[in-house]
Amino acid sequence: MDYLVLLYYCYTPLANPEEFREEHHRLCLRLHLLGRIIVASEGLNGTVSGRRADCEEYMRLVKADPRFAALEFKIEEASAHTFQKLHVRVKPEIVNVGLPHIKPYERTGIHLSPEEFRDLKDQDDVVVLDVRSDYEHHLGRFKNAVTLDIENFREFPEKVNELEQYKGKKVLTYCTGGIKCEKASAFLLEQGFENVYQLHGGIIKYGLEAGGEDFEGKCYVFDGRVAVDVNSVNPTVISHCHHCHTPSDRMVNCANPHCNAHVPLCEACGQQLEGACSEACQQHPDKRPYDGTGTYPKHSNNYNPEQGLLSYRAPVR
Repeated sequence: MDYLVLLYYCYTPLANPEEFREEHHRLCLRLHLLGRIIVASEGLNGTVSGRRADCEEYMRLVKADPRFAALEFKIEEASAHTFQKLHVRVKPEIVNVGLPHIKPYERTGIHLSPEEFRDLKDQDDVVVLDVRSDYEHHLGRFKNAVTLDIENFREFPEKVNELEQYKGKKVLTYCTGGIKCEKASAFLLEQGFENVYQLHGGIIKYGLEAGGEDFEGKCYVFDGRVAVDVNSVNPTVISHCHHCHTPSDRMVNCANPHCNAHVPLCEACGQQLEGACSEACQQHPDKRPYDGTGTYPKHSNNYNPEQGLLSYRAPVR
């Protein structure tokens, strides 16, 4: 395949994130990359797609910066771009959880390689904890994993009290690419959990290096693919169509933009409901046209760094 998809993050202090954002955006434009990149004073987080040679050059240049020497790229092949535009933004955190005081580069859970995670996850003194949102773990999760009823990772801190029963166990956290676990495991340590671990590189790396064994269903990803297979050892489907309840791992966003729910919807129900998650959403006057994919990327505003940083700053309220 001619294209690559790169998933990566690195917690590291950045003294001037606005200046770095500007330089990094220019680099991505020069290499014709598309995707979403977040820059903060605590580090860098991104998912981008591009031609193989451009992605390889991007990885080389990023790794050449001493601040990102420890950064690891999760690399997947693709037949084309998985994004339609490029965003490089400055935000308070590289993953939004509302814990800016936690610095994973100072203290976080013990990193487990995919092989170590696989060998440890089924032991009696272990609990496997999914720190992702409900629409993600409804689509796919590790066998026997503990999941939390959260719509967004920002809700994780307020759910920790539900995990008190596991304080005497080894807690193995996991997420898509590893970035959420860095803060989740660090927060658990702060809250008095003593034996906290994390799947290094997340589900994606586990699929690439350990065959995805015992990961049931598909992995939700934040690009045009929406959901990807990770288990080549003992795959299964655990999600069901939101409308007819038959087994389905085909994820869509509801065609009603005021709903925009992330739900599994089989091909037949997708056509019948025109991409909506319910008959009520199908009848909504603002319902978006359904093209069979169930994804609705926003149109690019053709931003260019020459326009300055103001275009990327949140409005003052």
